[in-house]
Amino acid sequence: MTLAPLVSALLVGLVAVTTACSEAPRPPADADVRPVEAPVADAPDDSAPPPPTELVPALAGTPRRPAAPAEAAAMVRAAQRVVRSPAPEPDLLAAAGHTAQLAVREVAARRTWLPRVLGDLGRADRRWLRANVAARREFRSMHPGATADLADELPAWRIVPPAPARTLLRSYREAERRFGVDWEYLAAINMVETQFGRIRGTSVAGAQGPMQFIPTTWDIYGAGGDIQEAHDAILAAGRLLRANGFARDKGAALWRYNNSWAYVRGVTHHAEVMRRDPRQLRGYLAWEVYYLTRLGGVWLPEGYDRRRPVPVRAYVEAHPERLP
Repeated sequence: MTLAPLVSALLVGLVAVTTACSEAPRPPADADVRPVEAPVADAPDDSAPPPPTELVPALAGTPRRPAAPAEAAAMVRAAQRVVRSPAPEPDLLAAAGHTAQLAVREVAARRTWLPRVLGDLGRADRRWLRANVAARREFRSMHPGATADLADELPAWRIVPPAPARTLLRSYREAERRFGVDWEYLAAINMVETQFGRIRGTSVAGAQGPMQFIPTTWDIYGAGGDIQEAHDAILAAGRLLRANGFARDKGAALWRYNNSWAYVRGVTHHAEVMRRDPRQLRGYLAWEVYYLTRLGGVWLPEGYDRRRPVPVRAYVEAHPERLP
């Protein structure tokens, strides 16, 4: 039984390229992925340092892609400093995730850029970028190569905020304890399928909910839960992966979730990024929804709500900032 991903046209900005059998040591997750609380103050702190220049466009709601390899490297460095910091301010973390995502998208699309960008980064950032660029290229390979074959309409979706990192992590870890499925793989699937539940809508294949279950598959693994509820859906994904031999062969189990080896490699790369550094979960939670169209990847921010498909050209003309 397979699950069809809702993000059939969305998977433009995500991860991949290793096999699913890597067993690198895993650092503890709970201590590093914490909810972010803004400091309480009686008055604005005029002494606070200004945000990094590279994050200002995303903070202003007008994100932009890098125009050169050096700019892409600077965006990655600035974003990862925020993601890895002890307690980043929420708006800054959101801007960091979006900025890093745009750097990945552009580097992945420009084949000559990657070596030049990697040369400007430190070891940790190089590893992070290499994995994410590889993933984006894997997921992009799952969709038409010709522009004429891409969507000319945006979907009838609703985009909502994701659940907090701690809430999701609690469900991932419960599924890990009960079914022996590494939490990072569950998080990676949740990210790839609906950007951690940001997307509310039904796929063309009828898949539903944050982990994108086809109803007949849900009947087997849902245990009477709510297909739209994140906790129930995450546990159902754990059951499905365990039933398909995750403990013996992670790749084969992931393939049963979605019958594509590019999907398997992409999900694995996301999982390995979080395995190496659990703080990357909160960075990924700040990635935005992009929908692949004939005009390019169109940003669908929180608050996007369409009951019917909308022509992409008309949407972009009304919202030019949505096509960075």
